[in-house]
Amino acid sequence: MIKYLGSKRLLLPVIRGIIDHLPGEPQSVLDLFSGTSRVGHALKRPVNGRSYRVLANDHNAYAATLARCYVQADREDVLRHATQLVGEFNALARRTDLPDGYFTKVFCQESRYIQEKNGRRIDAIRDAILRKSLSPTLEAVMLVSLMEAADRVDSTTGVQMAYLKGWSPRSHNNLTLRVPDVLPRSPVGPCEAHQLNALAAAQSIEADVAYIDPPYNQHSYLGNYHVWESLVRWDKPATYGVACKREDVRERKSEFNSRARCKDAMHQVLAALRVRTAVVSFSDEGYISRDEMIDMLGRRFSGPDHVVVISQDFKRYVGAQIGIHNPQGEKVGTVGRLRNTEYIFVASELPLPNG
Repeated sequence: MIKYLGSKRLLLPVIRGIIDHLPGEPQSVLDLFSGTSRVGHALKRPVNGRSYRVLANDHNAYAATLARCYVQADREDVLRHATQLVGEFNALARRTDLPDGYFTKVFCQESRYIQEKNGRRIDAIRDAILRKSLSPTLEAVMLVSLMEAADRVDSTTGVQMAYLKGWSPRSHNNLTLRVPDVLPRSPVGPCEAHQLNALAAAQSIEADVAYIDPPYNQHSYLGNYHVWESLVRWDKPATYGVACKREDVRERKSEFNSRARCKDAMHQVLAALRVRTAVVSFSDEGYISRDEMIDMLGRRFSGPDHVVVISQDFKRYVGAQIGIHNPQGEKVGTVGRLRNTEYIFVASELPLPNG
């Protein structure tokens, strides 16, 4: 899967283990802020004969596309067609007469996200996907294949904010598509992908468990991954700044990215949930403290005695370790904290098992 700030890759065994041992033998999980869908994908995957019906949600188009691929799509329905299309699009990428398009001009010539040879391939393949008029699910699988191929040859430290002064070694490789790791359908029911704001999803989607991983602070996922949003939407927007961000990054703000509004937003989401149990990931770098989160969850789930907290210590992402440089090589950021604590809060109306 793509490089992603806030990815729960290292926490997946813990999260899956927690949900596997929740009371009431839950079968369905609402992943309210699905992001890359790593968690939803891990919960859909059969482990010891157990799989969940995952209901993924994210308000960004690129994240909803990832969820349609990794959560909603079933291998039995898409694998044969996806394999054929990957072969066809890789043959297209080998052509030497591909013209410059929007992606090449914006992300290779006006900025340094990716090398021009690969920008032309992205333009050609994205236009070809559009011309195919694929079903929404199969289209999502192909868009994710293209996103991941671009991610393997980009020239970033992992976020699409400021690109490296010199081309990364991987950026010299040729863009090549692969079939994403699409899973078989879950035996407990069809998985779904939704593109709603968190409050609307909490109000409208019923499940046994909610997994909640909201933004922690002021950093917008749309701002950090605007290239994916433009690639998926293919609306060719006006851009601004050295990173060539979409103009609408300025306006499309999450309440959870605001120190003044995030606590109220969290209260509203928790109150609206149609579940009996919630598992919440949050960081000690976030706007909501550990004790405040316990209090919020206790109010919603039968008191603080029904809340359990698990702490995990992690090295922070690479950008925090090396600082940030602009395209001229000038340092515009500073080295931040090198480690952070990730909290997993478990709250339930049902008695929680010890340990």
